[in-house]
Amino acid sequence: MKKILVCTDGSAFAESIYRYSAWFATRLSAEVTVLSVIDVRSQKMASNHNLSGAIGLGASEELLKNLVEIEHQKAKLNHQKAKLILQNAETSLREYGVEQIKLIGQTGFLVDCLSEFEAESDLIVLGKRGEGADFATKHLGANLERIVRSIHKPCLVTTRAFQPIEKVLIAYDGSPTGKKILDFLVKIPLFQDLELHIITITKSSDDSKITLLQEAEQKLTAKGLNPICQTQTGDPEQVIIHYAQTQSINLLLMGAYGHNRIRQLVIGSTTAQVLRSSQIPVLLFR
Repeated sequence: MKKILVCTDGSAFAESIYRYSAWFATRLSAEVTVLSVIDVRSQKMASNHNLSGAIGLGASEELLKNLVEIEHQKAKLNHQKAKLILQNAETSLREYGVEQIKLIGQTGFLVDCLSEFEAESDLIVLGKRGEGADFATKHLGANLERIVRSIHKPCLVTTRAFQPIEKVLIAYDGSPTGKKILDFLVKIPLFQDLELHIITITKSSDDSKITLLQEAEQKLTAKGLNPICQTQTGDPEQVIIHYAQTQSINLLLMGAYGHNRIRQLVIGSTTAQVLRSSQIPVLLFR
């Protein structure tokens, strides 16, 4: 894991995004690419708007001309804003110890732009919410779910406030994605010196997931890790959030999707609920 892609819009989550990115980058000696995308939807709306049916032809042309001029001015300001966002990102990342930094400004739609950079990235970092962070604080950002659904690399969704990562929790269900998380832990020495917890949520005492949890523990122990493994019962998202809070967990790792084919088309309901409720960053795997 040598390349980290950081998505930022300079919102209230930005500083937290940079600190978490720096935490991963400095432990992995990774390069950080900062991507800031200027959304062009308002410009397209102004240039494509037909007002001839609402008011007189001459008035509509004048109004449209004024709207386009306003949008041109707004575009210039947005480019200046993007430049400042990237400069601030670089300053923060260097303060947090990152040495290799690339800055990229794009115009378009974040979800579309990500496909261009994802192939060159090992980890994608973005905030739980963006520019509308102070509104609808119980909801996820407008682009977050689409991004998680479209990308194939691990994705770290950060919270607004940074806290040092000392305890890590893995929500393990024995699925192919769960085994991918175990492979990640074994191959990448990112959490070797941290307290590692694994929980599996079962429906009964003889659930086959208990066996899967034991196998996961053996696999990690064989590689020098010493996880604290427990089975839990109850509603998955409530159990995960409660365990993280009571054990003072700082980072959660989990799969982005459920098992069946229908759930694979959308972000898992448990995942979405955990993202909304979690007060700690979540590292999602597909």
